[in-house]
Amino acid sequence: MVLPIVAYGHPVLRKKAHDIDKDFPELEKLIADMWETMYASNGVGLAAPQVNKDIRLFVIDSAQIFENMEDEYRKEDAYPDDPGTKQVFINAHIVEEHGDDWAYNEGCLSIPKIRQDIMRAEELTIRFLDEEFKEHTNTYNGITGRIILHEYDHIDGKLFIDHISSLKRKLLKRKLDDISKGLIKVDYKMKFVKQ
Repeated sequence: MVLPIVAYGHPVLRKKAHDIDKDFPELEKLIADMWETMYASNGVGLAAPQVNKDIRLFVIDSAQIFENMEDEYRKEDAYPDDPGTKQVFINAHIVEEHGDDWAYNEGCLSIPKIRQDIMRAEELTIRFLDEEFKEHTNTYNGITGRIILHEYDHIDGKLFIDHISSLKRKLLKRKLDDISKGLIKVDYKMKFVKQ
């Protein structure tokens, strides 16, 4: 089932999410709904707070980026994470971030029609549980690492716009206010603060 994505301004997006156990009600259905919602919204990642659940859960699919990339753009070593990954992250906690920060133009399903260049670490090591509650500690880089860091921010109550200067945020204020009031058109289901 496609779930509505919570828009900027909703308090759940600023709440630090909590860990869950395998007895969390209807977890398997929630994960399936999150995949369906992410694909229906043309996203590459989706965190539980974006569907109004304050739990430490997110899904990513960076493999679809590389599947759709034309061969001439796939230069050797240009994308260290090629072919990407499709993964569920439960109770994720970053162990370490490594390397130099690099800029990339990011957007967010909860903040539609706004994109900004965001600086993030080159690589991260993260500890998490998969959907079968098996523990993993993996290192990610490139676009995959960036998507994970973006979704990880969501479960910590942060948004990508928190990484831009206060001046840039002031310049975006009217657009952000319009999003929170539902004064925008998007081609996916959203839940606005004023609803």
